[in-house]
Amino acid sequence: MKKLARYLKPFRSTLAIALILLFVQAMLDLNLPNMMSEIVNVGIQQGGITESAPKAISKDSLELLEHFMPEQDKEFVQKVYLSADQLTGQQQQDFLEQWPNSKDISTFYLSEDTLKSKEDFSKLEQIISRSTYAMMDFLQKSAQEQGQDSSSFGDAESKTMDTAALAQMNQFMAMIPQEQIQPSIDIAAKMEQSMTEQTAKVFIKGFYVELGADTNAIQNRYILTQGVLMLLLSLGLMACAVCVGLCASRMGAGFARDLRSMVFRKVSSFTNAEFDRFSTASLITRSTNDINQVQMLIIMGLRIVCYAPIIGIGGTIMALRKSSGMAWILALAVVLILGVIVLVMSIAMPRFKRMQPLVDRLNLVSRENLSGMMVIRAFSTQKFEEERFDKANKDLTANMLFVNRVMVMLMPVMMLVMNITTLLILWFGGHQISDMAMQVGDMMAFVQYTMQIIFSFLMISMMFIMIPRAAVSADRIAELLESPCTINDPAQPKQFAGGRAKGVVEFHDVSFAYDNADEDVLEHISFTAQPGQTTAFIGSTGSGKSTLINLIPRFYDVTKGSITIDGIDIRQLTQHQLRENIGYVPQKGLLISGDIRSNIGYGVPEAEQAQLDKAAETAQAAEFISALPDGMDTSIAQGGTNVSGGQRQRISIARALAKNAPIYIFDDSFSALDFKTDAKLRAALKQDTADATVLLVAQRVSTIMHAEQIIVLDEGKIVGKGTHEELLKNCTAYREIAESQLSKEELA
Repeated sequence: MKKLARYLKPFRSTLAIALILLFVQAMLDLNLPNMMSEIVNVGIQQGGITESAPKAISKDSLELLEHFMPEQDKEFVQKVYLSADQLTGQQQQDFLEQWPNSKDISTFYLSEDTLKSKEDFSKLEQIISRSTYAMMDFLQKSAQEQGQDSSSFGDAESKTMDTAALAQMNQFMAMIPQEQIQPSIDIAAKMEQSMTEQTAKVFIKGFYVELGADTNAIQNRYILTQGVLMLLLSLGLMACAVCVGLCASRMGAGFARDLRSMVFRKVSSFTNAEFDRFSTASLITRSTNDINQVQMLIIMGLRIVCYAPIIGIGGTIMALRKSSGMAWILALAVVLILGVIVLVMSIAMPRFKRMQPLVDRLNLVSRENLSGMMVIRAFSTQKFEEERFDKANKDLTANMLFVNRVMVMLMPVMMLVMNITTLLILWFGGHQISDMAMQVGDMMAFVQYTMQIIFSFLMISMMFIMIPRAAVSADRIAELLESPCTINDPAQPKQFAGGRAKGVVEFHDVSFAYDNADEDVLEHISFTAQPGQTTAFIGSTGSGKSTLINLIPRFYDVTKGSITIDGIDIRQLTQHQLRENIGYVPQKGLLISGDIRSNIGYGVPEAEQAQLDKAAETAQAAEFISALPDGMDTSIAQGGTNVSGGQRQRISIARALAKNAPIYIFDDSFSALDFKTDAKLRAALKQDTADATVLLVAQRVSTIMHAEQIIVLDEGKIVGKGTHEELLKNCTAYREIAESQLSKEELA
C-alpha cells in the first residue's frame, strides 16, 4: 500500500477535511455516553441540581452545616452568604417568587457581589460538599451507635428538611464536643470530590424544598436541556458521518479513476517485451478488480481504520475518567480481542495473498474460452474446457470459503467477549455503587465506553478482511506502474529534415534476442530499403520475418547493431515521430469497435472523406463498403468479428494507406486475400506508393516476385538477397519455396 500512497497527493485536502470531520465525529460520539451519565447522575439522582453550593439556604440549615466546617471555612461561608432580610423592592419580590417559604423562615442567599472570582465559588462548593458529607457520615455513625434511623431528621425519600427537627438538631450539635465531630470532617476531606459533591447536591435539593422552590421544574428543565443537547450532538454526528462518507467516496472514486488512467497509459506505453511479462488476463484484472479492491479499502478504511483508533483511544480515556478501578476489565477485554485477531489473521493471511492470482487464473480461462469458442466447438472440447473452468472456479471458491469461514468466527467471539465484559462491569460496578465509590450514571457510561472500545476493535478486525487482499492488489498495481519500459524516448531526440522522413531504411549488422533467450532470433542482418522500391521478406515459418519488421517501429529494440531512417538511428527519435512516418499493417488485422469510417481514419482523425475513399479504393475495400447499406457508417463489432477475414485485412490496409506515410510495413497482410484481389491490390499499391518505401512480408511468392528487392531469411539469417530472377539462380532456399508454389511456366 505504501507504494501507492504517493498517488494520493492530489487528494490531500479532501483527506485532511475527512480526518478533521472524523475527529469531530469521534468527539461527538464520545460525549454522548458522558451526557447520558450526567442525565442519570444529575438529572435523576440529584434532581437537576448542578451546583454544589446552594443559592439560598435557611438559617438553621446553614448553622447545621457550620458545625461540620473548620473555623476558616466557617468564616468564608459567613462572608459570602447574606441575610435575605436585606433585600428590598423588586429584588425581594423576585426572591420570594423563587423561594416562597423564605417569608416565614430566616433565609440566607448567595450574593454574587461577595464572590470575587470563579476560584472563590469553587472553594465554596468544596466547603459545602465536605461539610454535607461530614454531616451525613456523623449522623449515620451516631444512628448506628444508638440503634436509630439516621433519616429521622428529615424525609429520606425527598430530603425535605423539617424546620423543627433542624432546630433540635442544632441544639444537639451545640452540645457535642468538636473532638467527636472532627473524625467525620477528616473523612470528608479525604474523599473524592465527585462523591462529596454528589452528597451535597442531594442535600441542596432538600434545602430548596425547605424554602418552597419548585424542584420538579428544576429537574425537568435540566433533563430537557441535556436531552436537546444530546439531540443536537446526534444530528452533528450524523452530519459529520455523511460528510466523511462523501469525502471518502470522492477520494476513493477519484483515486481509482487516476489509477485506471495511469495503468492504461502505462500499458499503452508497453512494448511487446512487457506484454510478454504480463499476461493480458492479468492486465485486465489489475486494471479492474485490483483497483476496485484498493478503492473499497480507501472508502471503508478512511471511515473505519482512521475512526476506530480515535474511538478506541478516546473511549479508553473517557472510561478511565469514570472509574479507574475497573481498568483491568478493559485491559482483559483488549488482550482477548487482540489475541483472537492475531490468531485469525495468522491463519487467513496466506489465503488472502492467493486470492488475486486465482482471480487472474479464472479470468485467463474465461478469456481463452470466449475468444477461442469457434476452435473449441470445432474440436468438440467443450467438456474439457468446462472442466478447466470448473477447476479454476472451484480453486477460487475454496480459497474464499476458507477465508470466510475463518473470518466469520470473529463476530461471535467478539460478541462473547463484549457480553462477558458487560457482566464484569455490572458486577464490580454494582459493588462500587453500593460502597458509594461510583455513581449509577458513571457505571452506565463506563459500559457504553467499553462497548465503543470493543466495537472499534471489531471494526478494525472487519477491515482485516479487506486490507490483506487490497494490499496484494496494491502491490500488483504498483508492480505494473513501476515496471520499467525497455523502450524509451531519448533525452535529446533528433528530428527528420522538414519533419518528415524520406524513407531510406537501413539495417546495420542487426542482431536480436528475446529477453531470457539463449540465442539470437536474428543474426547480422544488413540491407537497405530505398524510397520508391518494395523490399520483400520471405522464408520458412519461424525464420524471423515478423520479428525483423517489428524492429523498425521499435516494438522491440535491437540487441546489437542499429537501424537507421535517413541516416538517423531510430533510437534517437521519439517513438511518436518514428511511428508517425510509418503506415503499419499487422499480421492479424485488428479493427476497433466503431464504424468503418473511424477505423480507416484511425491514424488521421482530421482526414477528409476523399482521403478515406482513396485509401479504401487502393486497398480494394471500396467495392464491398459501397455494397453495405450504411457504407462507411457501417458498425464494426469489437475485434471486427462482423466482417470477414479478407474484409478485415483490406480495412486494415486502408487504415495504413490513409496516413500517406513515407514508409509502409505489410506483415503478411495479404494472406486472407484471393489471388485476383491480391493482384489488384499490389497494382494499386505500386501506383499509390510510388515514392514510399514498402517493406512486405509474405508467404506467397506471387505476392513478392515483382519486388525490387527480396530478402530470404532462414533461421534468423539472410541467405539470399536480390530480385526474383536473381534469387532463382543464386538462392537454393528461395528456389525451393518458389518451385513449391509456382509451376515451371510461372517461374520462367
